Amino acid sequence: MGQTSSKPSSSPFQNSQLFFKNPSNDQNTPPRPSIFSTLKPPVAKPNNFIPLFNDCISAASSRTQEYLLFKDPEDKFYPSPEVLTQVFLMTYISRSISLNITDSFNCTAMTPEQRILLGADWVWAVLEKPTKNPQIQIAVLVLHLHDKEEAEDDGIPPNASSESVQIAQKESSNKNMYERMVDFCSSIGKDCYALFLFLGKKSDKGNIYGVLSNNFEAAIGKCDQIDRAFIENFFKGSKYLYTPSGMMQAIVTKKEGDSLTLMIKFS
Repeated sequence: MGQTSSKPSSSPFQNSQLFFKNPSNDQNTPPRPSIFSTLKPPVAKPNNFIPLFNDCISAASSRTQEYLLFKDPEDKFYPSPEVLTQVFLMTYISRSISLNITDSFNCTAMTPEQRILLGADWVWAVLEKPTKNPQIQIAVLVLHLHDKEEAEDDGIPPNASSESVQIAQKESSNKNMYERMVDFCSSIGKDCYALFLFLGKKSDKGNIYGVLSNNFEAAIGKCDQIDRAFIENFFKGSKYLYTPSGMMQAIVTKKEGDSLTLMIKFS
């Protein structure tokens, strides 16, 4: 948790006229094409889920922004990072089900143990038909503003005290959550992307941004560590922000084996 799909090179009915013989007494008459030779099975377009994905992201971002922009007059209450992540994810999943997108592009939420081990909150996947094997995967880690992210650095959910969670925590204690997700994606290959999703930034607390790449592992050994400061540095000097649909279009049209790094504005 990247295969590529292949389309049939021809219609299964293309040579069906071979099963229809001409009358033996009329050898000069050209063969009459079978009605079946004109019927071709519909070919699914690999990118037809992108507008639906964009609709799901728009719904999730709009809903989450309502909470990001909420201000308590007494400044005593604000939504927790966990709530903000859940609002985005639940809205996305609900919308994706209503649009019937899950057979082409699904979303798998991580368990607390998986989140600790892999560093991701959820994984999106472009599915191959008809096997439903993942062709492309996008592991997503949600990042919150510094003044609201007490539990972000270690990736451990609040009140996580089960034995399995403690074991997962012990096994992954030598790396931070950013590095764990990069390791997870690089272990799969160039068809697995790490997406760091910012629910608000210091310079723009009410909008949602992202940094996506299938090449973060190239930074290992070239910098002290992969952390929040390293990820945020991608926005410096960035002249173009992709839309969610533009991001997905770039991913599905990328040549196999190529590296891709994008900055995205989701709201």
